[in-house]
Amino acid sequence: MDIKIECSNFKIFLKDPIKNKEIEFKVVDIDQLVIPPIQREISESLVEKLKESIEEIGFIDPIDVVLNKEGKYEVINGQHRLQAATILNITKIPVFVFPYEYRDYVLLLNIEKIPTLRDKAHQAFSIFNEYLQNNPNLKEYLLDKKIEEAYYITLGIIIDKYQDKKFPGYAFERILKKVDFFLDLELKDAIIEREKRADILLKAKEVLNQKYEELGVSNSLVKQVIISKAFQNIYGRNVRNISDDFYTFFDKLIKEIPKLNITEEDLI
Repeated sequence: MDIKIECSNFKIFLKDPIKNKEIEFKVVDIDQLVIPPIQREISESLVEKLKESIEEIGFIDPIDVVLNKEGKYEVINGQHRLQAATILNITKIPVFVFPYEYRDYVLLLNIEKIPTLRDKAHQAFSIFNEYLQNNPNLKEYLLDKKIEEAYYITLGIIIDKYQDKKFPGYAFERILKKVDFFLDLELKDAIIEREKRADILLKAKEVLNQKYEELGVSNSLVKQVIISKAFQNIYGRNVRNISDDFYTFFDKLIKEIPKLNITEEDLI
């Protein structure tokens, strides 16, 4: 990157070699930093490791931020480093200040830790909800560059809005890829549709849990086996695409699960 230094007020800028965007490097007071709601949830184990690293070698990896309308620096990559610094009572943090338009893209690609399905759902619903509040007439499908999969929004409603933190999203993920896509609806209408889909998934969870308890097993991964076998009974093996819509599919699935005959061979 090119480097430009403004000596009058000691600003340092790096220039992105691809887009020629200027990225400012500076040190800011920790109380100027805020965590936006679309960040992933904190991993305490990662914070502890980062705290130990900072104590050993110092704070050498700047946090990525954007300057928001309130004059605060939103953390788009580095919330765990910030949490570690807070615990250590560090008062000043080195940061890279990115152009604001980079905000959602960097948040989506944030790989500070490998995101779980729950992380992705939380982030997707937070992004969706932010756009819903600020631009309710935006079509949902226009969020496809900011949200990796549409079904993450539906799962996010269950996990965040309905507070079902133990929802077995992993069991449904493969089939959701086939039936839950971005909607050609304005966000103010899409949220209603998403909540209906979330309600259907909760009904499917109830039926799934009943079958799981009936089997008397203790491995939660069996739930994925149950869903997979029900899908195969309805559509056959190795089916990539199905013509049924979301509601037709889940109506068939909910009816099929109680009828399943799960053998030991299926569980191997």
